[in-house]
Amino acid sequence: MALAPRSTATTLTALAVLVTLGLPGPAYADDGDPSAPPGSVTTSPPPEVDANSPGLKLADGATLAPAKVLDIKSVVEDLGGEERREDTNSDVTFALQAEVLFPKDSSKLNPDARSRIQAIADEIKAQNATTVRVFGFTDNLGSYAHGLTLSKKRAEAVHDQLAAALGSTDITFEVRGYSEDYPIADNTSEQGRRKNRRVEVTFPRGATSSSNAS
Repeated sequence: MALAPRSTATTLTALAVLVTLGLPGPAYADDGDPSAPPGSVTTSPPPEVDANSPGLKLADGATLAPAKVLDIKSVVEDLGGEERREDTNSDVTFALQAEVLFPKDSSKLNPDARSRIQAIADEIKAQNATTVRVFGFTDNLGSYAHGLTLSKKRAEAVHDQLAAALGSTDITFEVRGYSEDYPIADNTSEQGRRKNRRVEVTFPRGATSSSNAS
């Protein structure tokens, strides 16, 4: 578990049913769920079901509904909301609020940020991930252009520290800044804007690794 032991963890579990295959993730997340920027969501195809199987015991004239993908999502967030971990069937995502990583309006990592990023690097190693996405986000204060530059620089700073901690040339990074796009909370309050100012690190779950999320 990469969350710092000094914080009390609150565990939330959500079930999301993706009804249509190939449907892209929503531009805006609901109910505080982590965002799904373009290219960051992968979904396994539904299982093959034999509609004529006698084991289904369908009533006369009944037919099967189209198969659906059930995506189980586990979300663990520390009590202050500074760090959040989301586990799905395919990916692990860490979301760190900008305030615990950077001074205000800055892309220079503070000393506490390095220990948090090291914990994420340790999880990347545990999952044997070879692709890592690092995405930066801001709130809606200030200009969009300034937010785009700041979010990209912050994502790059986290990437640089992650790459140093991992010490591997076999990992492919995707680094992007999204400014105020893809908020996970309401920008009309400071509490919501604080959640939106963040850096997310996402990587695939290892086939043989077990999750520490609870």
